[in-house]
Amino acid sequence: MFYSLTGKLMKCTSNIAVIECSGVGFKCNISAYTLSTVGTVGETVTLFTYLSVKEDALDLFGFSTEAELDCFKLLVSVNGVGPKAATAILSELDPKTLVKCVLAGDSKSIQRAQGVGSKTAQRIVLELHDKISAVQVDGIENMKFVPKEEISNAADAVAVLVSLGYSQHEASSAVGSLDPTLSAEQLIKDAMALLSRG
Repeated sequence: MFYSLTGKLMKCTSNIAVIECSGVGFKCNISAYTLSTVGTVGETVTLFTYLSVKEDALDLFGFSTEAELDCFKLLVSVNGVGPKAATAILSELDPKTLVKCVLAGDSKSIQRAQGVGSKTAQRIVLELHDKISAVQVDGIENMKFVPKEEISNAADAVAVLVSLGYSQHEASSAVGSLDPTLSAEQLIKDAMALLSRG
């Protein structure tokens, strides 16, 4: 129904942005990522939108980039993930990091989002790995299908790097930037080389 809204940013809190368009203020639920990138009150801004329709409510969600909107749509396509959980995940992980976590099989980083349990995080990784080609995020284009065995290699590599003292974020980011067809051993070696360069 709504693709985007462009207008004056009337109000912006930790989870709400109000955009005035032709005299009408549209209240949009937003993530921490959008909060940090949307702009300042009084400016003319654009939010890409998603309308959640329930029997007892119509909720509008706003995103500062199309990449975040694409990630949101992918998240709510997962069984058991609603708009609020998807927004919580995008508040914890920016779109690019979320994609890398899915590709690397890093459910623990997704689990850090408020209200997201381990089973839900694991389901997100499993269900989205073959859909990730539909999203284009911050220069990551034409993302390809990643077979489960490649995700397993990446997950193994991340686990080893974490056991060596790297943080989950450092490990998943390094592994996620590499060729997923590599063996776990090669992923570990190449990721360590990247991390050592800072």
